[in-house]
Amino acid sequence: MPTTLTIPKLQMSTTEGTLTEWLVEDGATVTAGQAIYALETDKSVQEIEAPESGRLIQKAAAGETYPVGTEIGEIVA
Repeated sequence: MPTTLTIPKLQMSTTEGTLTEWLVEDGATVTAGQAIYALETDKSVQEIEAPESGRLIQKAAAGETYPVGTEIGEIVA
């Protein structure tokens, strides 16, 4: 079963985040703990790690701002 990747709530006040860049190509194999994308909020830019190993499928464009909880991709084991 795929693992859904969503825009996380990094701080209590976070309502949206900008997916500044994908650090891994679409379709590439990732390992758990590997940084897969950079997320910018009003307070910082953070690299977000893969929650599990598998193949990354990107579903959202880099450079766009999305509400917290928006699905941006998935990892297929």
